[in-house]
Parts: sequence; structure tokens; C-alpha cells
Amino acid sequence: MSRLFGTDGVRGLANGPLITAELAMSVSIAAARVLGQAGAEPGHRPKAVVGRDPRASGEFLSAAVVAGLASAGVDVYDAGVLPTPAVAYLTADAGADFGVMLSASHNAMPDNGIKFFAKGGHKLPDEVEDQIEAAIGQEWTRPTGPDVGRVVAMVDGHTRYLSHLLRVLPNPLDGLTVVIDGAHGAASLVSPEVFRLAGATVVEIGTQPDGLNINDGYGSTHLDVLRSAVVAHGADLGIAHDGDADRCLAVDADGNEVDGDQIMAILAVALKERGSLAHDTLVATVMSNLGLIQAMERHGIRVAQTGVGDRYVLEEMRRSGYSLGGEQSGHVIFLEHGTTGDGVLTGLMLAARVAETGRPLSELATVMTRLPQVLVNVKGVDTSRVEADAGVQDAVRAAQGVLDGSGRVLLRKSGTEPVVRVMVEAGTESQAKDTAERLAAVVQERLAL
Repeated sequence: MSRLFGTDGVRGLANGPLITAELAMSVSIAAARVLGQAGAEPGHRPKAVVGRDPRASGEFLSAAVVAGLASAGVDVYDAGVLPTPAVAYLTADAGADFGVMLSASHNAMPDNGIKFFAKGGHKLPDEVEDQIEAAIGQEWTRPTGPDVGRVVAMVDGHTRYLSHLLRVLPNPLDGLTVVIDGAHGAASLVSPEVFRLAGATVVEIGTQPDGLNINDGYGSTHLDVLRSAVVAHGADLGIAHDGDADRCLAVDADGNEVDGDQIMAILAVALKERGSLAHDTLVATVMSNLGLIQAMERHGIRVAQTGVGDRYVLEEMRRSGYSLGGEQSGHVIFLEHGTTGDGVLTGLMLAARVAETGRPLSELATVMTRLPQVLVNVKGVDTSRVEADAGVQDAVRAAQGVLDGSGRVLLRKSGTEPVVRVMVEAGTESQAKDTAERLAAVVQERLAL
């Protein structure tokens, strides 16, 4: 049987084979038994914060989660529609034992997911997720009478999160015009409001969620509408979130994309100048562009690299005491101010840097030069043999030798399907493409199932 939890909670087609009301209730009861009792004193009455994005399926799934938690004796703060990082923040701020977020992030509307946060708003380690999965369906003693959980609306969750964002902003955004693309998702209300409170003039797109339109042609995976809006309104920059707003991508005044690597480079330099970049180190994944690493070296900043996934970035940050990390996709973590990627906070910090320096985003983004990057997915291969196959490894070394320090090669096996991802960066697009296709052919020939 495959593991229930993936790299970021449980996710799939809502009301399909996996993400059902029954599953939501069962996994919530199991989580209550594992997380609600962790380190608890005798007689402790556990508390949880529950939030969701605006997908239609989130309505019945969150109802099932709340019902499951309350039936297991957990008092529930129902925060309603809020970004994932807001739920993580409120879990810590309210002193709750754990938090629950219903969202499928950047996935299309038919999907949904359930993710848990531990006390303090931290993501769960694998072993705790495994404990929750093992507890599903086990016999348990149901509380009765006054021991059942109570459910209250967390009516101040929105303002508490806004206040937190404004407190950590280093300077106001006066004079800036910013286009906010909310992806018709969880940040549709919060993000435009906080940018206005910070002093910016805001133009909104993708901020009319109806339960069905989340991520549909808007947001961080669909930047064309944002590009056009920024240019049409003469804005200084545009900010794009995904469905649950743990990501942020940007476009400059000319409509050019500024990706997560460029955003991290800009913010790392800013933090270093303020003396706030812990150990003068940025944490990024192995998929970040080589141009980021080269740029950070020029500014005296070390880059610590992890496996792909913001949870691995966060683990390294917590283990080593680093303050800034993230992914090319726009998950950026400010560990001093949050426990997970926060797209709204990232957008605010980026806009604050533009306002502070008086330099356009296009100029700030030149801190790094993105090397052309090509990714080829090789399907139908035995991923377990990637590291052991001599022919594949010889081909990788030969390709790396030809690039001679001006690029790099990365082979990464998928953890969920028979696919090897061949990523090549080089000085030109054609060189990267040719190298990636040659390596992909070797992988297909050597590892075909």
C-alpha cells in the first residue's frame, strides 16, 4: 500500500477515490489523537486552527475536518478562507496544538488536499505523518458530554495575520503602484488589503473567487494576464500568488517575469546589507539556477542546497539557523517571521526593496543572470538504477566536462512515477537543449523498462 501523505500533505481529486469527506474526518480524528496529545499535561484540552482556500470542495471537506476534530475532543478555531501561511502563523499565535489547511495549492479546482501543522505552525516530519496514518481506523474512546470539542469562528484571524505582515515590513510602499494577482485563491482579500495598508496603490486581478475559478488562467502558473495588466496600468511591478498563497512570482514594469531565484537573490542581498542574513547564507534547492549561486558568490553569500521541496529547505534552515531560503517556484521562507513559504510576505518584502532603493525591479533583478535551463522528462524507465548505471554516469561526467564550469547537469528521479528528470544549464539555450536531449537518449536506452 502506498503512503497516504505526499511531499505536502494528502492531495488528489476532491470527492474522488482519495480526498473524500470520510477520509477528511478519519484523518482528522487520527491527527487529533497524535497531535492533540503530544506533550500534553493530564486533563489537557487540545486546540486546533482550521483554514481553507476558496475551492467549492473545501466547504464540505473543512466541515468534515472540523466535525472529526470536535468529535475527538478538540476545540476548533475555524479561520475560514485564509492563505496557508496565515493558518501556520495563527496556529502559533493562538497557542494551538496543531493546525489544518484544506488546499491543493496551485492545482486546478477539482483537486483538494489536507495538510497539518504541528504546534508552533511547523510542517510535520515524515515520522509524525506516519503515526497519523497508522492511527486511522484504530479503536478509540469517544469523548462525551462536556468533553466533546467546541467550534468557534476565528473572526479576528484575518486582522491578526495582516497585523503580523505589517509589523515585519522594513519600510512603507508609498509611491508604488502594484498589480496583485490573487489567482482567485486564498489571498484574494488579504494581499490587496495589506499592500494598500502598507502605502501602495493597488490594481487587483484574479481576486473574485467563486469556488470554481481558482488558478483558472490567473496566478503564479499563468502570468500572461498579470504581464498585460502591469504594462497597461503603468505599474511598478506585479505580484502573482498561487491558490493558497504560499508562493510569489513577480513581473517588472515591462512585463518580464522575475522568478523565485531572482526574488531570493534580491532579498538575500537586502538582508545582508541590513546585517539580517543569518550566517550570510541562502538556502535553495538543487533545481535553483546556477546563475543564483554565481551571483551570491559575487556578493559574499553562501548558498546551501537541499533536495527539491520547500520542506527540505525549511529543515535545513531550522537545523543550521539560517534566515532565508526558498525555491525557484516562488516558495520563499523568512524563518524569523514565519514557519512556511509565504507569498504575501515575499511580495511585500520585494516591493519594500523597490521602494527603499528607488530602483526599478528590472534593475534589481540584474543582480543575477539566469543561465538557460532545459528540463527533459524521460518516461518509462527504471529510476532505481540511475546512480548505479555506469553508462548513464559516464554520460553525465562527459557532459559536465564539456560544459567546463559554465553550466551543470542534474539527473533527478521521480518519487511517484517511472520518470527521470534531466536538467541541464549552459551558456546558451541551444547548448543546454542539445546536451539535455543527448543525456535523455542515454537514460532512455540504458534504463528502459
